[in-house]
Amino acid sequence: METRKFKDLTIRDAFMFAAVMSDPEICRRVLELALGIPISEVHIQTEKTMAYHSEYHGVRLDVYAADADRTRFNVEMQVTLQKFLPKRSRYYHDQIDMDALLAGDSYENLPDTYVIFICDFDPFGDGLYRYSTGMVCEETGKSVSDGVKTVYLNAHGRNKDGIPEELLQFLDYVKNTGRTEGISTTDPFVRHLQDSIDKIKQNRGMEERYMLLEEMMRNEKREGNTEGKQEFLLTALESKFSVPSELKEKIMSETDIEKLNLWFQLSLKVSSLEEFEQNM
Repeated sequence: METRKFKDLTIRDAFMFAAVMSDPEICRRVLELALGIPISEVHIQTEKTMAYHSEYHGVRLDVYAADADRTRFNVEMQVTLQKFLPKRSRYYHDQIDMDALLAGDSYENLPDTYVIFICDFDPFGDGLYRYSTGMVCEETGKSVSDGVKTVYLNAHGRNKDGIPEELLQFLDYVKNTGRTEGISTTDPFVRHLQDSIDKIKQNRGMEERYMLLEEMMRNEKREGNTEGKQEFLLTALESKFSVPSELKEKIMSETDIEKLNLWFQLSLKVSSLEEFEQNM
């Protein structure tokens, strides 16, 4: 599949979605629209917006955020119909909980978590703009307060009953941008979104990051190819640090694919080459 040009990206493209959602105010407003609740502020966990998932055979761009009450949010753009989105949601919720437990939280102090999928298709086929799911007791029909909720937004909804106009405008923008001649809406948030994307497209550093990511994804398609994974890891490291020849030799001599995958995950999180080598 041919790489999309950076200037042609829209909010439906994972890279551009993650880039524009890295603005805390934009992220906060999207969360408010998606959940229908006020959110005072959010903190973007930028070290987790790009993550490697071996089961997907590639790099995923997800947006991780937390608010002042420690509530965690994972937001992802979905453009291709997925049969197993609910199970992906389960995986994301588990990952957020595991991060909290590893950070020292006890079970009773686990934060509330929301996984939000913004879909360029109808995930359940019922024509709704928003599907909200959570734990329910089968016998009583009452909801169970386990702090876990998943919201699926459908840009191709048909039933507007009870959907705020601001959310409709946002989802229409997701559906139509890049597919129609221009953005005709007067909604101030949608205009701000488009202005932010236009500014990102003028950022040479963001364009270079996009091209690097695309190269990583092309390399990763050489599934099972140890040499490809070694080069994949070196590309990631060299985009951030000056890699000495000794470390290059160590990486190129490693043949354990799982270890190379773990090293790549590590390369995305560390802030220095010393930290990378200490945790290899």
